[in-house]
Amino acid sequence: MSNSNLSSLRVRDIGEQGLLERLQRFCPSEVIGDDAAVLETLPNQSLVVTTDMLVDGVHFSDVTTSPEDAGWRAAAVNLSDLAAMGASPLGITVGLGLPGDVSVDWVERLYQGMTECLQRYNVPIVGGDIVRSPITTLAITAFGQVNPNFMIRRSSAQIGDAIVVTGIHGASCAGLELLLHPEIGQNLKTEEKAALIKAHQRPNPRLDILPILKEILNSPCPLPPAPYPLPVAGMDSSDGLADAVLQICRASKVGAIIEHKRIPMLSTLNQWVTAERILQYALYGGEDFELVLCLPPEPALALVQQLGADAAIIGSITPGLTVILQHENEEIPNQVLSLSQGFQHF
Repeated sequence: MSNSNLSSLRVRDIGEQGLLERLQRFCPSEVIGDDAAVLETLPNQSLVVTTDMLVDGVHFSDVTTSPEDAGWRAAAVNLSDLAAMGASPLGITVGLGLPGDVSVDWVERLYQGMTECLQRYNVPIVGGDIVRSPITTLAITAFGQVNPNFMIRRSSAQIGDAIVVTGIHGASCAGLELLLHPEIGQNLKTEEKAALIKAHQRPNPRLDILPILKEILNSPCPLPPAPYPLPVAGMDSSDGLADAVLQICRASKVGAIIEHKRIPMLSTLNQWVTAERILQYALYGGEDFELVLCLPPEPALALVQQLGADAAIIGSITPGLTVILQHENEEIPNQVLSLSQGFQHF
C-alpha cells in the first residue's frame, strides 16, 4: 500500500481489532494477548503504579506537537512520576480514546514516539485499551518497582534538609512560547531555539538520578544518629518548581526558603524575556520534569557535585508551613509562594 493510501486510512476503516493488530507490534509478543499483563518483580521490592491522562487541545496540539512528540511526552510524563518515587520502570499500558476519523498514520506515529522514549530505558508497552471518543485522549499507566527502604515520598522532608533541583527550570515553558509565537525568538540563535523547543517536545525523565542517589545514600553517613537509609522527600516538577516545593512542604508539614539566585535558569532567555518573566517560567511554567529532592545537606551537596552544573541546592526546609522566595537584593521583599499561583486543571 502506498504512503498516500496509508495516510488517508482512518481508524473507522479498520476498526478496533484492525487497529489493535497494528499496535501490538509495538509490544512484546510474550506479554500481550491475555486479559491482563503479568509483570515479574524482584524480592523485597514494592510495586509502584502511576497513571496520567493527556487530552487533545489541553496537553498536546498539532500546532506545537507532532504525533511522535506527543507520544514521547506521554511516555516521559509517566516515567518521570516513577523516577519521582525512586522506582525503576517495568512497563506501561496505553488507553486510547479516538474519534473514528483520526488517521491510522497519526496513531502509529504516536506509538512510534512513545517507543522511542521507552526504548531508552528498556521499558515495554504491555497492553492497553481503545475506545471511541469525541476527542482524542491518551491515558498511560506505568508500573515500576522500588526497594521500600529507598522510596522517595513527598512526606519525608525534615527541618534542615537541603532542597535540590536536578536541572534547569523554565526551558520547557520558553520552548512552548517559541512554538506559539515564533516571532519573539528573533534574537536567538538557531541552535538556542532548537534546544528550547526540544526541552518542551522531548523532555527526559530523570531516571538517571536514581543509581547516583542510591549510591550516595548507601555511603557511610557522617550525621549519626540519622536513620539508615536517609529519608528522601521529593517529586517531579511537572507542574512547576514552586508547585513541587509547596506540595512537598504540605505533605511533610514543614516550610521552606528558596533562594532566587540559586535557581538554575537559562541565561539565553535574557535576550528576549524580562528577568521577572524568566522567574515565572522557572517557578510556574512546569513540564521541565526535573526532580525536586529534600535530603540532609552533606549528601545533597554530594548529589549536586555528581550531577554537574545544571543541578543546584536552591534552599532549605524550615519550621512552620510557609514557603518563602528570598531575593539576593534585600530591597526586594520576600515573596510567599502559594499553590494558587501555579497551573490549575480547573
